[in-house]
Amino acid sequence: MNIKILNGIIIDEQTELSLSEICTACSSSAEWIIELVEEGALDPIGSQQNQWRFTGKCLLKARTAMRLQRDLGLNLAGIALALDLLDKIESLESRLSQFE
Repeated sequence: MNIKILNGIIIDEQTELSLSEICTACSSSAEWIIELVEEGALDPIGSQQNQWRFTGKCLLKARTAMRLQRDLGLNLAGIALALDLLDKIESLESRLSQFE
């Protein structure tokens, strides 16, 4: 019997990641994450790039952005639009569930 041991870190809304940590978690380059921030797809905490902190939600968005680019071939503007629309859908579904 093969036994595999997996190690991981649980990331929630209160968890904050540095630029290098989010790059590691996404297996992406810092340049790509910076481009997502410049496009408005990610909104880090902090005004200076060396002070940026990313929430768990930013990590989910970055990973979704990677899949959108890989699977659908979207450019950065398309990724930002798709992420914005996905956020709006999530918000509307949340509001709808309150009325049900």
